[in-house]
Amino acid sequence: MRKNGTRDSGEAGRRGGVQTIERAFHLLEVLAAGGGEMSISQLADESGLPMPTIHRLLRTLVAQGYVRQQPSRRYALGPRLIWLGESAERLLAAWALPHLEKLVAELDETVNVAMLDGDRAVYVAQVPGTRPMRTFTEVGRRVHLHSTGVGKALLAALPDEQMIDLVGRIPLPANTEHTIVDRDLLLADLRAARVNGFSVDDGEQDIGVRCVAVAMPADTVRAAISVSAPSVRLTDDMRERAARLLRRSADELGRELISRNGPT
Repeated sequence: MRKNGTRDSGEAGRRGGVQTIERAFHLLEVLAAGGGEMSISQLADESGLPMPTIHRLLRTLVAQGYVRQQPSRRYALGPRLIWLGESAERLLAAWALPHLEKLVAELDETVNVAMLDGDRAVYVAQVPGTRPMRTFTEVGRRVHLHSTGVGKALLAALPDEQMIDLVGRIPLPANTEHTIVDRDLLLADLRAARVNGFSVDDGEQDIGVRCVAVAMPADTVRAAISVSAPSVRLTDDMRERAARLLRRSADELGRELISRNGPT
């Protein structure tokens, strides 16, 4: 593994893969982890690939629309990846649906799946609870990472260096009086989430709403499963039970994803 959490391109030969394809995906992952534009020298530092290889791969990726070159001559992810990402979101939502329905049958509260999308989380699936007063978030909505359960779960699941870097760059608007807007306090909250095994949004996105979230296993997909409910119902005891059930569902869905596609 490289320091940014992406795969070392030298693993291709050891696993019998096609090295050029491995390197191309490795370069895309480095760009994604960079969170924006990167120069050739930055790509070389982060990827560990030879400069001639990077030039050759970028020419192909730019021509195919998977990478774009900015007027500054720096590189960023290209628009063709949007279609691939949307297709992946639809597949994850379809595979997650039975697991979400099982959670709702056990908790009778709204359950969501969200994926990391740059410096935001995007909701890709939801099954609502049946109670008259329940929470609702539109599928496709992008939300801040620091003020939502799913966002904090996604941040806490990143390698430490990448988590610190992203926390240092993302905006921290105060959505409510309970929102954590201090970066050091946010990092402390994320490290506590790692110890606890789950993240909590306690009225930080919407007043009166509590959310518990668990990240998917690291070798599957950058996604998180959450349950959200009015704070008066999602008590501390309910939170602990919900976290256990969310972890079970995340592990079960993770095993299903690996059986379908192999580890990422």
